Amino acid sequence: MKRGILIVFEGIDGCGKSTQLRRLAESLRARGRDPLVTREPTEGPWGRRIRAMARSGEAVEPETELAWFFEDRRQHMREVVTPALEAGRIVLSDRSYLSTVAYQGARGLDAEKILADSEAEFERPDLVLLFELHPEAGLARVDARGGTSEPVFENLPFQERVAAIFASLDVPGLVRIDADRAEEAIARDVEAAVDAAIERAGA
Repeated sequence: MKRGILIVFEGIDGCGKSTQLRRLAESLRARGRDPLVTREPTEGPWGRRIRAMARSGEAVEPETELAWFFEDRRQHMREVVTPALEAGRIVLSDRSYLSTVAYQGARGLDAEKILADSEAEFERPDLVLLFELHPEAGLARVDARGGTSEPVFENLPFQERVAAIFASLDVPGLVRIDADRAEEAIARDVEAAVDAAIERAGA
């Protein structure tokens, strides 16, 4: 069986990646595809611990935070992503290890080392859709949508550092998407990039 492809949606908080992932999943299903939709942090024990910490407003040490993300991702790869890829499915993931590079890099850890360690251990994305938006605009969207806030991550100085690391990324399969546009226009660019990736992979 031909291996599936891994497509990840990346960007700062409020960039619109989750909305675009949902739109793409609906479009693929309408065309007879059966994508697996997943996200990081997961709903597993490590992912729940990360989310609880982010919402508490009380950050743990960066090294502890990084260890939690790696444990969550190991379980996610082992139980969800790798089996789906081996079954030939298209996997759409809301965040990946590239978010760890950017976010934990912004917490003061070595972003290049996180990237190298992650690429050595985890499934590498076939396509990275990086949604670029000014952090002030992203946080304004976060405020507008309401819901539970994550003050550990959702503050302007931190998001500016995250955005700077995302801007410096140079990894295979990276497509930068201007997220400061109408949702429909962004969706067209997303579909074009994904269709090209599927064709290249013969999936």
